[in-house]
Amino acid sequence: MSVARRSPGRLYLLPNLLGIVPPESVLPQRTLDVARELRHFVVETPKAARQFLKMLATENPLQALQLSELNERTPSARVDALLAPAIEGENLGLLSDAGCPGVADPGAALVASAHRAGIPVVPLVGPSAVLLALMASGMNGQAFTFHGYLPVKPPARAVALRALDQAAARTGATQLFIETPYRNEAMIDAVLEACSPATRFCVAADLTLSTELIVSRPIATWRKDVRQALAKRPAMFLLGRD
Repeated sequence: MSVARRSPGRLYLLPNLLGIVPPESVLPQRTLDVARELRHFVVETPKAARQFLKMLATENPLQALQLSELNERTPSARVDALLAPAIEGENLGLLSDAGCPGVADPGAALVASAHRAGIPVVPLVGPSAVLLALMASGMNGQAFTFHGYLPVKPPARAVALRALDQAAARTGATQLFIETPYRNEAMIDAVLEACSPATRFCVAADLTLSTELIVSRPIATWRKDVRQALAKRPAMFLLGRD
């Protein structure tokens, strides 16, 4: 007699907050409901995940939740094994440290593995710093490229910035990148030195928070105006043309 195979669970892609704010002020009800019901999670950093799940007031006690870690140190050979709860029929949540899983974090590897295993993938609505910054920049939202982190050393960083500046001028596509918050001021100084005066430069900091700051203006204006301090504030950087 054959035994019916249990249907797999779903892999829910759970957006995290971009900072300390009431979850209900940023996340829609369906995202909150799904996150509160789940018992199995794959997370980028357990400490950040527990902080988020505590703020949600999950239906299950925190100590009863199963959190498996997936980050840049996770061997690729271990990724498939992280799907075990979903393969066994349980729903599974993928949670980034901030923003949307699979965008500027290691979660894409798990999503690809889920597709190969025939596990349904369900993206949920929530904040994406990349898209929020692009929306608010006034730059081209039809064509854009996200580059992640640029080189840290000044000579290589300057070369990279000039290349992005030239790409924005040549193609009209918006160029987006990020930096470690404590290096924000150095990045802004580098942009103002390397890029053309006609290029539009946007800094979008503390998105969705009460301290949110979005400034978008030509490099020439940035060079003349006094700017607010942006050290240690999570930010997106964008280069483009009007």
